[in-house]
Amino acid sequence: LHHYSVVSSHAQYCIVPQTGAIPVPKEISFDRACLIGCGVMTGVGAVTKVAQVSVGDSVVVIGCGTVGLNVLQGARLVGAELIIGVDVRPEKLKKALQFGATHTVNAAEEDAVEAVRALTQGRGADNSIEAGGNEKSFQLALEVARPGAKVVILGKTDFESFVSFRFGSLLGEKQITRSSYGGARPRQDFPLLARLYLDGKLMLDELIERRLDLSEINDGFTE
Repeated sequence: LHHYSVVSSHAQYCIVPQTGAIPVPKEISFDRACLIGCGVMTGVGAVTKVAQVSVGDSVVVIGCGTVGLNVLQGARLVGAELIIGVDVRPEKLKKALQFGATHTVNAAEEDAVEAVRALTQGRGADNSIEAGGNEKSFQLALEVARPGAKVVILGKTDFESFVSFRFGSLLGEKQITRSSYGGARPRQDFPLLARLYLDGKLMLDELIERRLDLSEINDGFTE
């Protein structure tokens, strides 16, 4: 059996090695704690550990799905001043405002590069974090970043795919990092995130939109 990341999570019970069992505060329920281990850690960690966003920075987030929403709230937690969520779906952008975006851009309706530049006095963003997982989102993450910006690529596409960039978007000493898990150190980070939730600073409840019985899991993936 292949246990991805030592966890078989689509089962009622699973066995993990001791190194894969991370203690969290007893006060947090399992259905909230389980969210920390992927999308929350990846998104918040991209801000706090990979990009190391500073107070007052500008942050643009490309893709406002689960990971992107957690990038947004990570930026809010560290005190970023301008937080821009970019997506092509209005319902995603509405959610982005709930999680910490100060501004949103619908890339299906306007030029996202020009919109971000307009919001950043023509400079581009200090930090550009990609969470869309397709060639256009990768390209956009570089185009909206100012010279010297930190660019973090979180999304994944087919491993055999080739991705192209406008060469000019690579210039300006931009610091480009690919991250799969937000620089996670689970034994330190998971309890911290759980505590932030219990203290009312980290949003987890709002990430749950629907609940499925285990027997309905295939229907959930289809939808």
